[in-house]
Amino acid sequence: MTPLEQTGDTPVLQLTDIHQVYGTGDAAVHALRGITLEIAQGDYVAIMGPSGSGKSTLMNLLGCLDVASSGTYLLAGSDVKTLDENQLARIRNRQVGFVFQSFNLVPRMSALGNVELPLVYARVPRAERRTRALDALDMVGLADRANHQPQELSGGQQQRVAIARALVASPTLVLADEPTGNLDSASTDEILAMFDLLARDGRTIVVITHEKHVADQAHRVITLSDGVIVSDRITANTPMAGSRS
Repeated sequence: MTPLEQTGDTPVLQLTDIHQVYGTGDAAVHALRGITLEIAQGDYVAIMGPSGSGKSTLMNLLGCLDVASSGTYLLAGSDVKTLDENQLARIRNRQVGFVFQSFNLVPRMSALGNVELPLVYARVPRAERRTRALDALDMVGLADRANHQPQELSGGQQQRVAIARALVASPTLVLADEPTGNLDSASTDEILAMFDLLARDGRTIVVITHEKHVADQAHRVITLSDGVIVSDRITANTPMAGSRS
């Protein structure tokens, strides 16, 4: 499996003057206030900030779970705001791989069955989806646990199954929302190291987190406060360390 090929120097994600407003008049809440941001293929980015900073709102926009009030969001060159609900659903299933804090695995389904789910929704033939799901489990080191149900796996193993599920459709973007929130320190380090390897292999990883330790393992850290970007820096974990702001 390989990431979706980008054309030329087109960023995977390109946001220009993004605003998100909930409510109207005196009750209006300005969750995002003019976010401009580019993320390239192979970037491993952490987005962090305190509660109310806008990071959850930004995550929903990046994952096409919501559409901005104004501004432009291009995902792999496509303007998200021009897409209808069916097209957005297709984007979420095929171009965005989601990893959640609570794993969101189907309890009575095997690891293999859980990883196959996005391909089932995409109507991929059974034999092909089985092969691709096994490849994805092998990628995260769990091929030997393919027939185990979630309750038979550790927290770290369940999150690795969730990552395999996120990768199985070869998405443009892997979007992880507090992916280590329910893990112990050893499992956290394991998952973060996996994200690093995936990014170095050309995957685009965006992690939403409030934990500095988690953010600092990324190659780039974007910090939000009151709906604006207040810092955008490269960490020592990337080959091209330095500052972007």
